[in-house]
Amino acid sequence: MATYNLEQQEQLDQAKHLWKRYGNLVTWVLVIALGGYAAWTGYLYWQNDKAAKAGGLYEELDRAVVAGDVDKIGRVFNDLKDKYAGATFTEQGALLAARAQVDAGKADQGQASLQWLVDNGKNDDLVAVARLRLAGLLLDAKKYDEALKLVDAKMPEEFKPLADDRRGDILMSQGKKDEALKAYQSAWKAMDAKVEYRRFIEGKLTALGEPPAPSVVQGSASAAR
Repeated sequence: MATYNLEQQEQLDQAKHLWKRYGNLVTWVLVIALGGYAAWTGYLYWQNDKAAKAGGLYEELDRAVVAGDVDKIGRVFNDLKDKYAGATFTEQGALLAARAQVDAGKADQGQASLQWLVDNGKNDDLVAVARLRLAGLLLDAKKYDEALKLVDAKMPEEFKPLADDRRGDILMSQGKKDEALKAYQSAWKAMDAKVEYRRFIEGKLTALGEPPAPSVVQGSASAAR
């Protein structure tokens, strides 16, 4: 029994020695690990809370749009920008607000809303939509150079045909028929044949005297009939 107690005491002394030597290090490692976990959990909670609050403001913005209250649209969208600039709801809100503002005859306000999204947006798809819509407004305002800069910017691949189509519109308004024709042809070739909007581009090419040639598949089908 004495031997057992002696061995037990030696183990206890070794444990005390190790803790004395490494105890602070172990404590700090635990503190850092637990602190990191708590910070991550807190960040997720903050993100979810932020998204929920931004969603509430977006719903308020949508109600203002339905009511046609342009002043309120501006106020609510400003709140979204000021409080939740990085939220997806805010970027979607920019598109919603801009459409309502333009429909209400407030083109300058609509341009400002779209420009904010172009300058601050994190979602590439939403930013691309904002670029195309803003380019259309600038085209209407005859600000051709500014409009071209927007469609010439880097965009997700699926938006490039639409950018080429809008580029063609701008070039046509500048009287640059040959360049516009190339832009429309590029848009028509790149756009999926199943997309209905491709017919509008085909109409523009036809109006310019250059209707797109039937595809090989279309040609074969016609021959078979």
